[in-house]
Amino acid sequence: MPTPSSEQLARRIQRSLREVARPHRAGSVDGHSESALKVLGATVPDLRNIVRDTAQLIRTEEASFVVAVAHGLVDSGTLEARQVAYELLGRRRDARATLGTRAIEELGRGNDNWKSVDVFGCEVAGRCWQEDRLTDAAVCRWAKSRDRWWRRTALVTTIPLNMKSRGGVGDASRTLDICTLCVDDRDDMVVKAMSWALRELGEREPAATRAFMKQHESRLAPRILREVRNKMESGLKNPRKKPGS
Repeated sequence: MPTPSSEQLARRIQRSLREVARPHRAGSVDGHSESALKVLGATVPDLRNIVRDTAQLIRTEEASFVVAVAHGLVDSGTLEARQVAYELLGRRRDARATLGTRAIEELGRGNDNWKSVDVFGCEVAGRCWQEDRLTDAAVCRWAKSRDRWWRRTALVTTIPLNMKSRGGVGDASRTLDICTLCVDDRDDMVVKAMSWALRELGEREPAATRAFMKQHESRLAPRILREVRNKMESGLKNPRKKPGS
């Protein structure tokens, strides 16, 4: 059976997502975040199954085909389709190798919730930054954006630089450049992303992380100070207190 065109495959994936959608999960991101994207209500296991099956189907297709499918999914207007698009690109280094800064930004345009931002940042933007497909200047520009979601994206994009499971070997310089640009930001989505970025860096570059925390202690949000210190001292972001303590 021949492989469908990129447009046909994108539509097929969208049908599959609608078939596994669970109405009680639809409408908002985890029931509390508003988004202009339609939330179908597919579960994480269902998404992973669709990604796995699609990746197998297109394993021999050219990089340009994979990118075209991703664009079709991103343009569909649903949150889950974007997640599938980003994870497919995360599996195909050859497809990412065709992307430049402008194309990467086009794939991330319209992300307005933490789920879309985090998958995009970890699977596409962050991996492309690792591979020198994305410029430092672009990520710095995102960190200074008026759009909270691009600021979160900038911080999440540092995660693959430092996360061992994503090939990160530690990059204190680029990570802390972005953290410095966001150090006074008090938007909750940005604060949480900053904590995540510093916790991941702390696993690879603890001395640089501690130095940054000390230098900016009076400016960092209390949540960041608490969670990063907890992680570095106990291995847990929020360790449970012992009974009676």
